[in-house]
Amino acid sequence: MISFTFHRLYRLHHFTASTTLLNALIFSHPYHFFNFNSNPFWRYTQFNSFTTNPLSSDFDSVVKRVCSLVSESYCKVQENTHFKSRHPKLKLPIDSEYLTQEQAITVVASLADEGGSMLALSFFYWAIGYVKFRHFMRLYIVLAIYLIKNGNFERTHEVMHFMLRNFCEVGMLKEAVDMVFEMQNQGLVLNAGSLNSVVSVATEMGHVEMAEKVFGEMCDRGVCPDSFCFESMVVAYCRMGRVVEADRWLSALLERGFLVDNATCTLIMSVFCEKGSINRVLWIFNKLIELGLAPNVINYTCLINGLCKKGIIKQAFELLEEMVRKGLKPNVFTHTVLIDGLCKKGWMDKAFRLFLKLVKSENYKPNVHTYTAMIAGYCKQEKLNRAEMLLSRMQEQELVPNANTYTALIDGYCKVGNFDVAYKLLRVMDENGLVPSIFTYNAVIDGLCKKGRVQEAYKMLKKGMQIGISPDLVTYTILISQSCKLGDNGQAFALFSKMVKAGISPDMHTYTTLIAALCRQKKMKDSEKLFSDAVILGLIPTKETCTSMICGYCRDKNVAMAKKYFQRMGEYGCVPDSLTYGALISGLCKESKLDEARDLYNSMVDKGIPPCEVTRLTVAYEYCKNNEPTIAMGLLDRLEKKLWIRTVSTLVRKLCSEKNVDVASLFFHKLLDKQQSVDRVTLAAFMSACYESNNYDLVSSMNERITKDFGESTVE
Repeated sequence: MISFTFHRLYRLHHFTASTTLLNALIFSHPYHFFNFNSNPFWRYTQFNSFTTNPLSSDFDSVVKRVCSLVSESYCKVQENTHFKSRHPKLKLPIDSEYLTQEQAITVVASLADEGGSMLALSFFYWAIGYVKFRHFMRLYIVLAIYLIKNGNFERTHEVMHFMLRNFCEVGMLKEAVDMVFEMQNQGLVLNAGSLNSVVSVATEMGHVEMAEKVFGEMCDRGVCPDSFCFESMVVAYCRMGRVVEADRWLSALLERGFLVDNATCTLIMSVFCEKGSINRVLWIFNKLIELGLAPNVINYTCLINGLCKKGIIKQAFELLEEMVRKGLKPNVFTHTVLIDGLCKKGWMDKAFRLFLKLVKSENYKPNVHTYTAMIAGYCKQEKLNRAEMLLSRMQEQELVPNANTYTALIDGYCKVGNFDVAYKLLRVMDENGLVPSIFTYNAVIDGLCKKGRVQEAYKMLKKGMQIGISPDLVTYTILISQSCKLGDNGQAFALFSKMVKAGISPDMHTYTTLIAALCRQKKMKDSEKLFSDAVILGLIPTKETCTSMICGYCRDKNVAMAKKYFQRMGEYGCVPDSLTYGALISGLCKESKLDEARDLYNSMVDKGIPPCEVTRLTVAYEYCKNNEPTIAMGLLDRLEKKLWIRTVSTLVRKLCSEKNVDVASLFFHKLLDKQQSVDRVTLAAFMSACYESNNYDLVSSMNERITKDFGESTVE
């Protein structure tokens, strides 16, 4: 049998003669597969009777004996199994340490020749259970070539899959992939399964770039990828949090009309909601339904959770109604994410109504997470009595508060400055065997910083680090923010550097905190650099980031740059609010660009954004100072009556303080026209300014109008 195998191997050499890579791997030994080492293989008694010819007998007898053992073990496995196992597990009385790699190859070849593919495969599965054979490529190649010659492509692909997975373990995925392509030259027909094997192994190990490259090359070789190929790429990028690349592959998947399963749908919804556009997520969800996906409760709950986290509560409830219409019953998790969303928006009354609905339900009852969401909501509103009441109710229901529950309460007590109770709760956690997390420590540190007890906050952090808790992004951001508030930018940037060295990537909130601090000090070059660094890292500037830059440039009397940042806000998906408009209007007024300030003011009002009092007063005052009170009046007339009265009263006092009595009198008359009473402070300011400017006629005429038109009811 062995001589016959050698003859077949000789023919195999000629069969692969055109392939240099295979020749190099298979026939690298001077005796091809044979290795005449003197290592004692036959430690076992069943091998002691073999003759020992160093050139043939030892080798032949070992291979014969192994083949015999494999055959016997395989037959026993098949006899004791009611169905044929795809990967039969052989129990061979062989010490793998003394079986050489070349002997293993010869066994595979002999079994393939004499016993068939399944017998050879059974030994192969046993062999790759050991490291010395698992990462020996020639074993895979020889078996694959025999399988290809027998036309057993399905099993060949299986062997290639094992090769890819096992060689990926030792960083040799590229070599394994090259060999898969080499097998095509030997007659293996590559298909979607081949591509799936490479893509699944590569993506599981994080080699997505290689997966992309192989995907392209296989398509060039005529392989038509199926839905699983695309889905593997989508899943890989989702798990890495790389939404842009995941979206690209998902688009390609949807264009071909492919579907994903419910589990992948949940992953996509979760990652895209967290890092992508919510509108895009909703479009993808509806597209998948259109293509035939039947969403389940988990899919809907995941999407509802994403909407709630973004604060889009109305749409979340619309999805709830949709799932109910489709006959799906929302569970306790669905209700909990909605309650949590309502609590985070501060809509505690609505949250409590939904909570009560869950309490009264016969199917589902609030769980620990539901109670924790409600407790956290009340703590944020500093309604600690209600939070404590819910904690008691929760314990009555035999629900055990977890670390998050206590963290919510600790955060609430820290917010109101009651650190004694907060520290007591920390001790309760310890007594109950609950370990405070970094979130717990962040709650205490944040509370201490806001109350000015900074040294105590640092001591608390040190205490946490002593028990193995490492500061996270939130911890550093809290401390950086506190340093910036104290004007200690040096300490803030030292903390920033320490955070980066610790391997923690700053988010946009961290950058915004530092940018705002620099802008307050008019260090615009430094803030510009930080802004650029954040964008390069792929972070998206927020409304607060852009507003800080606009304020900084306006302070620095560089309104041209402020306008550029205002215009760029749309690129980042930011919508300017009253503070943003106010900052730019103030800057334009300071540079006497009143027409631009007026246009911006009108634009803001047209969009339904109410200007803040400072903005209203600034633009009106600047026009009055410029001797154009009519324009100022026109701008203020766009306000609702209550805001108009408040702004005009303040403007009159401001003009009077600068002895601009004539213009002040115009607005004072308008004030009398609008209402039948004037506050005492405004009236006193106007009268005093008239007397100080010796404008007695104006005092006389004003008194006459007040007495004539309104009598004594004029003054409040």
